[in-house]
Amino acid sequence: MRVFISHLMEDYEMKELIEMTGCGVESIEFSISENLDSLYREIRTYEKRLSRMGCKELTIHGPFLDLNPMAYDKWVVEITRQRYEQAYLAAQLLGAEKIIYHTCYIPGIYMLTGWADRMVDFWNRFMEDKHGIQVLMENVQDPCIEPILEVADRVRHPDFGLCLDVGHANCYSQESVTKWARRLGPHVKHVHLSDNDGRTDSHLALGEGTTPAAEALSCIYFHNPEATCTIECSSREAVLKSWNWLQMDKGRCARTG
Repeated sequence: MRVFISHLMEDYEMKELIEMTGCGVESIEFSISENLDSLYREIRTYEKRLSRMGCKELTIHGPFLDLNPMAYDKWVVEITRQRYEQAYLAAQLLGAEKIIYHTCYIPGIYMLTGWADRMVDFWNRFMEDKHGIQVLMENVQDPCIEPILEVADRVRHPDFGLCLDVGHANCYSQESVTKWARRLGPHVKHVHLSDNDGRTDSHLALGEGTTPAAEALSCIYFHNPEATCTIECSSREAVLKSWNWLQMDKGRCARTG
C-alpha cells in the first residue's frame, strides 16, 4: 500500500519525512477558500514548494468548510460545485492522482431521508467531464454506513470512489471500524489513518488509541490491493510512529512503500 503524509507540518519537516520514508504528500492547501480565491498564484507557489520538499506523488484534499453537496438551497450547491471544480483544477495542474472531498453530513442538522438521492445527483453531474483523477468521498461525522454505500453503488463512474477515514469512523459512528471497512471495502480507494480514543478525533499516532486500523486495512486490501493511504498526524514524531507501525504490520494487513 503506497503511503502519503498529510501536509499538516512545516515544509522543512515534510521534506525530512519524505526523505526518510519515501512517502507522497496529501495537500490541504486547496481546502482553504482564500487559496482558491487566488487559485493560479497558489498553484504556482505550491508547485515550487512541492519541488523543494522532494514530493514525487501527490493527492489533494478538497474544500469542505461552509459547503454541502446535498444542500436544499441551490446556491449552496452551486458554490460547492464551483469550489470543488477549483480544487479539481489544482489537482490536474499539479499532477495529483486523487482528490478527496468530505460528505459534509452533520448529524442533528441534516436528515438522512433523501440524502443519498441528492448526493448521487450531485456527484453524477460533477463527474460528467472528469477523467484521470480519482474523486473520493470521505466519511467524517457520518454515523451510518448505508447512505455512503448507496452513493458509492449508484455513482457509476470509474474514477469515483471512497476514502475511508478510520479515525472518523472510530469516534463518530456506533458501527465498528472493521464493519465500515468490510462493507465499504470494494469502493475504498484511499484510507486516512490516525488513531483516537473513540471519543475525540485527536489524530494520534497509530497504536496510541482504540482504532482497529490493522483489521480495517486488512479488509480494504483484500478488496482492493491498489488502495493507498495517508497518515493524518500533525507532528513529525506521530507520523514516524505511524509509519513504523505500518512497516511492522505490513505483512498482515497491507503492502507499504
